[in-house]
Amino acid sequence: MKRKTPVSAELDASAEIKTRIPVWLYPSTLKVMDRAAETAGCKSRSEFLEKAALFYAGYISGQDAVNFLPPALAAVLRGTVQDTENRICRLLFKLAVELDMVMNVLAAGMEISEEALRNLRGRCVQNVKKTSGSVTLDKAVEYQRGGV
Repeated sequence: MKRKTPVSAELDASAEIKTRIPVWLYPSTLKVMDRAAETAGCKSRSEFLEKAALFYAGYISGQDAVNFLPPALAAVLRGTVQDTENRICRLLFKLAVELDMVMNVLAAGMEISEEALRNLRGRCVQNVKKTSGSVTLDKAVEYQRGGV
């Protein structure tokens, strides 16, 4: 019996022929398998065993994991990741606009030397690294007033 579709791109579907092998299973295992084959829409035990073997081989190897996820779950996960990416991009854009506005307002009202600006940038980079980005205006005001 020839395969209708290849298991992977590595296999040539036209050259592959099924091989008959003996399989020893417990009667209880056969009952479970028959119920599962009916649920999976398999026409024969052979078809079910082949699908089960390919699924388990993929599960064990961990390769092509998406092929073994239900398509609906894979689609939901892709959609969720895409929505999250879009939301983060929009928020980062808005944040960049607001930050640019604040910097322009401060630059218009402040006279700061290039050296002081360079020193401030270095201190701010260190502060952001040290706090993992959780910088607050309260801490900045405290620092500017001579606090730690």
